[in-house]
Amino acid sequence: MANIKKSDLLKEEIEHIDITKHDMRPLVEAYSKMSFSARDLARASNIYDKMLADKECGVILCLAGSLFSAGLKKIVWQMVESNMVDAIVSTGANIVDQDFFEALGYKHYKGSKWEDDMALRGARIDRIYDTFIDEDELGACDNTISEIVGNLKPKPYSSREIVEEMGKYLVKKAKVKDSIVLSAYKKGVPIFIPALSDCSAGFGFLHHQWHNPESHASIDSAKDFRELVRVKLACGDTGLLMIGGGVPKNFAQDVTVGAEMIGLEPIMHKYAVQITVADERDGALSGSTLREACSWGKVAVTDEQMVFSEATIALPVLAGYGWHKGNWKKRRERRFNAMLNDEKAKIPAALR
Repeated sequence: MANIKKSDLLKEEIEHIDITKHDMRPLVEAYSKMSFSARDLARASNIYDKMLADKECGVILCLAGSLFSAGLKKIVWQMVESNMVDAIVSTGANIVDQDFFEALGYKHYKGSKWEDDMALRGARIDRIYDTFIDEDELGACDNTISEIVGNLKPKPYSSREIVEEMGKYLVKKAKVKDSIVLSAYKKGVPIFIPALSDCSAGFGFLHHQWHNPESHASIDSAKDFRELVRVKLACGDTGLLMIGGGVPKNFAQDVTVGAEMIGLEPIMHKYAVQITVADERDGALSGSTLREACSWGKVAVTDEQMVFSEATIALPVLAGYGWHKGNWKKRRERRFNAMLNDEKAKIPAALR
């Protein structure tokens, strides 16, 4: 086993791509005249732009996989800042271990998939394919979550409420400006993490509850579902932009069925785009097609597109196209956090 030090490997930081500096419109237009995945990505980019141009449509962004550690954080931050998204459903890793982690001043580093993993373990360096993270800094992130939830009133919370508290914490503590958690807090954009325990937040809650067994904060996952259904009902028409699959994809799709479950008229998602490398043949959720979702009453099939591509390649093209087209400039802030924090807020009469 090689003897390595952190200082030998944690040198070159991952840089987040800035879509404002790359006009993807000519590329997407060229792709639209090609075939295969190029044309799929062009159509997906146009559907996302249609979501942004549709003033009555609420845009829900779903995030799975290790995206922000790979250099995609600034794209989603720009989307939040530019009103290109009204709600986010994500894995915990992206929001807590990666965005919140960097907001605390920590970094992700360029690494190699060929490094000796036993040696990395000895140096307390974690590897995500070809990206390195300082394990001790992740531990500090865990402890910060424990500190935040330890200051809350002992009761159950939705994951959205916990992320909102994280944003409040960052108002004074953030070391960077391009934090999604902080920007979403300031703009009232709800962030849901249906599997919140499956990340640094889970370790933080473990520490908090272990040392406070009789009185502690906890997670109410059913409240997450109730809150996202309220967002869907407040929007009426919705569009899904899904990066990866898994829990975020299914959770966001299920809100149409959730509305039906409580006796309201279900409204399928009007638009849907998914970028994934998963295959549909084994029936797995991550690769299940959007046309399949139509059979469940979740997604309409007029404006839907699957893009079988890795996210670091496809998302900058799609999001960059949407940003440079400029339809986001006509969208209003929804600020759904304010509505969700008011349990008595009413949904539109037409949907009740």
